Amino acid sequence: MEQTVFSVSEVNRLIKSLLDKEPALRRLFVRGELSNYKVYPSGHHYFTLKDPEGALRCVMFARDAANLRFRPENGMKVVLSGRVSVFPRDGAYQLYCETLTPEGAGDLAVAFEQLKAKLHAEGLFDPAHKKPLPPYPQRIAIVTSSAGAAVHDMIRILRRRYPIAKVLLLPVRVQGAEAPPEIAGAIRYANRWNVADVIITGRGGGSMEDLWAFNDERVARAIYESRIPVISAVGHEPDVTVSDFVADARASTPSNAAEIVAPDAAELRRWLQDNAARMSRAEASRLRHMRARLGQLAEKRVLQDQLAFVQDKRMLLLHLQQRLGDLASGMLTRRRARFGALAAALDAMSPLKVLGRGYAMAQDASGRILRRGADVSPGDRVTVTLGEGGFRAVVDAPPDGAEPPKRRRGRPRKNPAPQGADGG
Repeated sequence: MEQTVFSVSEVNRLIKSLLDKEPALRRLFVRGELSNYKVYPSGHHYFTLKDPEGALRCVMFARDAANLRFRPENGMKVVLSGRVSVFPRDGAYQLYCETLTPEGAGDLAVAFEQLKAKLHAEGLFDPAHKKPLPPYPQRIAIVTSSAGAAVHDMIRILRRRYPIAKVLLLPVRVQGAEAPPEIAGAIRYANRWNVADVIITGRGGGSMEDLWAFNDERVARAIYESRIPVISAVGHEPDVTVSDFVADARASTPSNAAEIVAPDAAELRRWLQDNAARMSRAEASRLRHMRARLGQLAEKRVLQDQLAFVQDKRMLLLHLQQRLGDLASGMLTRRRARFGALAAALDAMSPLKVLGRGYAMAQDASGRILRRGADVSPGDRVTVTLGEGGFRAVVDAPPDGAEPPKRRRGRPRKNPAPQGADGG
């Protein structure tokens, strides 16, 4: 029997043919962990799917990768579907991936969390960038579908609550691949031409897929870049989209957005009426008080007799002058009496008064007053002061019974002068 010899390419083609004919390998689902994930400029995605015991080379062509709604990352647990075949040039089999879904969560949920984390890191959710809503907007722009029930609810509520505002509808698609660029374009148009004081963008309720246009990065960045305040009103209360985080205000429903954007005209009218009534009562009370005050002033004597004030002040001045004069006279009298008493006391204590009564005062040569006969010795010179005048004398002898004082050593004895030589 003749042995058939195959070329390498023939073997690869044979194996590829066998694998392509196997029904189980045409459409199978595989669970694993992404590794070595790379995206080439051609748009094709190449990666390895692995588990603890093996690895499988995979490729996802650009036409299938365009349908991805999240960003695959290394280490992510996924479930993919596709077919197994052989690339004849390399002779290696690989899985040609058609769909890729995160395990345990939908691809939309993963895409939502990824975009939210990215925009949060860039600061698009920072409260510092939130703009306040105008309290009394004159123009309100609504970016939503013109065919939905949400726009009719908003217009109805705005007409009832705040009919003086002008409502401008910028119709866009809110679902499908064309919706994000149309919504972002309408927001930029409103800013470029300054068509409104505030913008409401949103739609009615639906599934996560229905609301996905408001989770688009292009819409989020258009809201963030808007100079006009934006209210996000998407779905119902439990529904949360990326636009809710970026917008300046979030409304639980489109109807709630219409209630947030403008005040209730009826309540505003009541508030104005209450303020007008309070102002009227305050003015009436102030006028009554001013009239009463005017009546009191009209009864004042100064207004009835213009010179009465001057006369009153003149009388007060005379009274003050009299009081000042009395005080000055009393003070002078007291000072004179005090002066006289002090002068009398000083005169009574004067030694001249004593001398005038016949007494004399004797002093030794140094001026010391002599109080005892023992203070002098014969021959000492003394000065005697009388009531009128005085004289100098020399002690002839000490008084009877007085002992002469002991002289200090070294003191020369004075020669007695003739009696009466210094008589006054």
